[in-house]
Amino acid sequence: MASSERELDRIIDGTERLGVIGSPSSTSELALDILGAAAARKLVGELALFRYLQDSANHYALGQITEVQLRNVWHEDPTMRSLIRQRGRVEAVSERQDTHLGKMIISAVFSQGGPAGYQPSIMGTVPSTGTHIHLVNDEILDKLLRPYSEQMYYLGHVYGSRPRLPLWFKHFDRGADGAGEAYHLGIFGKTGSGKSVLAKMILLAYARHPRMALLVIDPQGEFAGDLRGGATGEFQIPMNEMIKSLEKSAAILTVRNLVLDRWELFEQILFESPFFERLTIPKSENRQLACSILCDRLQKKKVKLKELHLDKSFQVAWEILADEKVQKIFYRSEGPRERFKTALEEADGKEFFEDYWKPVAELFREDRPQARTVNQALSWLLNPEAAKRPLLVIDLSKEQAKDLFWNDRIQALVIKRLLDGLTQTAEYFFKERQSLNALVVIDEAHRLAPRELPKEDDAARGVRAILRDAARTTRKYGLGWLFISQTLSSLDMEIIQQLRIFFFGFGLGLGQEFQSLRQLVGSASPALDLYQLFRDPHSSFDLASRTYSFMTIGPVSPLSFSGTPLFFNAFNKVEEFLIANRFLK
Repeated sequence: MASSERELDRIIDGTERLGVIGSPSSTSELALDILGAAAARKLVGELALFRYLQDSANHYALGQITEVQLRNVWHEDPTMRSLIRQRGRVEAVSERQDTHLGKMIISAVFSQGGPAGYQPSIMGTVPSTGTHIHLVNDEILDKLLRPYSEQMYYLGHVYGSRPRLPLWFKHFDRGADGAGEAYHLGIFGKTGSGKSVLAKMILLAYARHPRMALLVIDPQGEFAGDLRGGATGEFQIPMNEMIKSLEKSAAILTVRNLVLDRWELFEQILFESPFFERLTIPKSENRQLACSILCDRLQKKKVKLKELHLDKSFQVAWEILADEKVQKIFYRSEGPRERFKTALEEADGKEFFEDYWKPVAELFREDRPQARTVNQALSWLLNPEAAKRPLLVIDLSKEQAKDLFWNDRIQALVIKRLLDGLTQTAEYFFKERQSLNALVVIDEAHRLAPRELPKEDDAARGVRAILRDAARTTRKYGLGWLFISQTLSSLDMEIIQQLRIFFFGFGLGLGQEFQSLRQLVGSASPALDLYQLFRDPHSSFDLASRTYSFMTIGPVSPLSFSGTPLFFNAFNKVEEFLIANRFLK
């Protein structure tokens, strides 16, 4: 027996025994006979281990206990029940004849051998009854996973237990610590379930890879606030300091310094603005035609996008609209055309410029402080020559759009432009036989890619269509997506089907949300029973005792290569998270 194996056996022998394998058991689920000494302790959620012999080699199987049942056959006898009804308990039977039966799902099996000492295996047989079940601790996990210790990352402890749950977040390129392809991830949970904090911890996990580019599309401004140092709440990760400690550049682009760079966008935003409405053209085909004609004529007169905010550009547009030949194109009827002409002649040009034209044109102005066009921002982020690629947060919140024309539809149009640029860049890298090696975080994903959309909302439909296509195609380009959503049932189903790694927080245990969860996990899975035990974090008595529980599915842990769900409680103290992941020494 190798010395490392003897060392592991010595550690296991020193741990607490919880029970033994009972009957009936199968390779998918084991029945446990709980020992009397362990019957009074918390068992559900505990990470347990047992040793067994398979193919003449020692194997170590790990899994979580998902359920504990109490049986007392004497109490089930009708005659005894009648006696218990009168006395309350029978001394010779009650408690003394109790048996505790547990259920355990195997998530990982290791066998002795291989260059790393222990290698993944499968549970191809059921060990004999009486095989001891041991409680797993950090020392056992460190021993099993020692060759990969530098890759390990921790988001919290095993559900309701003490050991930290080892996870790994590999970059999307080949080579050391690489997955060789991109993964799509999803984080789901009600408001207050801890999903945003979990997303930030995962973002820092990927930020450890120098060659990995990170983009956060931030509709609410939450990630940007954290990066600026303005985090709120009891769990405040110092994102800016952590990114700097990893020697990774970081930048925030807001609506005020992100320069839009497409005439098509100007046409669409002008359509949404009140500019033409004030000139008696309601939202209709006429307004679309008017926007299209105006943009076309402006380009023919050599007006540049970046100069639209200037008064001289506005005067050119005003002259174009005053041309009767132009008016006849978008208003063939004489009555509406005369109405438009009258409104144009009576309008105060200076007022129109300041109130209706400039707020739109400023979005395309390049000489703003620290301004970057969409192409410039993406080129900086995805520069293939950079030894250390950055983190870019694009803050599209309304709070940043003062004096600019901004609403949800404009936000959707800008996001569509960003997504178009990303997918085009990814395709170019793929043709050059390079992996993009980038992760895009989409906050409030249920708003950007809902399952149901109003027919008339073309901007939102465009965003959803791009996200659908990206989820299907960009994995091979090395472009992964992390979707954060408050609901599971309202997110587009095609996107959900493409996700490889899931994190489910509290709040999906009822109604339509639970039905959607059941479809993903399996209707008969005991994991769902354990998930439904999650407590609302805000039901705790104080901040220190809040518990943020998650169920995860997918290749995110060396303990989950069998595909079974794992359960953990996320760290609720920042310092503990930073120390566990070696951010603080």
